[in-house]
Parts: sequence; structure tokens; C-alpha cells
Amino acid sequence: MLASLIASFATGETILALRRTRRAAAAYLAAGIAGLCGAGFLVGAAFIWAAEKFGHLEAAIGFGLGFLLLAGLILLVHKLMAGSRAREDERRRRADIAALGTTAVMAVLPTLLRSKGGIGALLGPVVALAAYAIYRENRKPDDGDGVAGE
Repeated sequence: MLASLIASFATGETILALRRTRRAAAAYLAAGIAGLCGAGFLVGAAFIWAAEKFGHLEAAIGFGLGFLLLAGLILLVHKLMAGSRAREDERRRRADIAALGTTAVMAVLPTLLRSKGGIGALLGPVVALAAYAIYRENRKPDDGDGVAGE
């Protein structure tokens, strides 16, 4: 990986990629500005049409209410999506932590197996996990009132 990075610096490929990226960003920015201007003119034309058809005050009230409704709808969709994203991020975080733990165990396992006390060091946590699993399986469920020991 490092060799390919050094080779790309040496050949000037990185500079060319940065130039392409800069040109693409400028093109997308210009297209976005032109698109916003076009949308602005269409909104202006729709307002002029509505003002001629319904009157200036009614058109202004209608457009104001329409944009407020649009803003509320955008915020509602964002709130719903944020909750979904938070749940997905939490799931991904748990998976990453599990993968990290598994990787750490796999990295330490050969060293523990070669040492004299390694088997004992491995059996301790395994026995503790088994005991905890047995405890959870045999524990009485709570009655749901939140008061323990009654």
C-alpha cells in the first residue's frame, strides 16, 4: 500500500487526480448554482401567475404557507431518518466492537497457548461466562414493578 502511494507521488498521478477532483467540484458547484437560479425563477414565475389569478396578498399567503409546510415536512423526514441512522450506527458500532474483540483474542491466543499459565488464563473467563449464562437462564424474571426483593 505504501509502495503504491509512493509510486503515485513519484509519477505525478496524485497531482493529476487532485486536478480532476478540483475541476469536478467546480463543475458541480456551477451546476448547483445554475440549478438554484433556475428554481428561483420558476418559483418567481409561479408567484406572478398566482398573483394574477388570485391576487397579490392571497398568493403571498399561499406561498408562505406552502414553504412553511415544506420546511415542516423536511424536518419531519429528517427526524425520522435520524432515528433510523442512530439505530444503524449503534448496530454497526456493536459489530465493530465485536470484531475488534475477536481480533484481539485471535492475536493473543497463540501466545497464551504457548505459555505455561496460558490454558488457565483462557479457562478462567470461559468458566465465568458459562456461570453467568447459567445464572441468567435460571434467574427468576422480575415482576415489573421495579422494586427488587419483594
